[in-house]
Amino acid sequence: MLEAGADAQESRDQPRVSRLKRTGLLIATTLVSINIWTGAPVLALWVGSRLVGRRALTMGAVFLVVVLLAVFVGALAFALTWLNGRYAELVDRPESRRIAPWLRSIRAEDQEFLRAKQGSSPVEWIIMASTVIAVLCLEVWFFFFAGSPLPQ
Repeated sequence: MLEAGADAQESRDQPRVSRLKRTGLLIATTLVSINIWTGAPVLALWVGSRLVGRRALTMGAVFLVVVLLAVFVGALAFALTWLNGRYAELVDRPESRRIAPWLRSIRAEDQEFLRAKQGSSPVEWIIMASTVIAVLCLEVWFFFFAGSPLPQ
């Protein structure tokens, strides 16, 4: 009798822990996807400014910032891939094999059917939403707040 109560308690706690883990993964995904657009460029500029110092701007400094930006964005993209994999494991989403478009068969309808049936994960929705929001913010800034570089 005591074991049945312990099993029932464990089965009630499992969905709560799973929901907590899913929520934590989705929050982490949101933070990482926002930092691709904001944190990585600011960090690259900050590190580049610290390494260059107060000297005049050179092409070497610009190259350094670009390389740092590529490294930081690559690390964040890797983190998003890892978070997506962890989320898929947590919700028991079947792993799909990705094939480059130029390597696909012309008769690859079954793959498209499976992909459409599976749908997008919340991680993918968060990444898409952060991208759309970043582009919209850039457009609003560019058209309404940046001002014209031409003389008035």
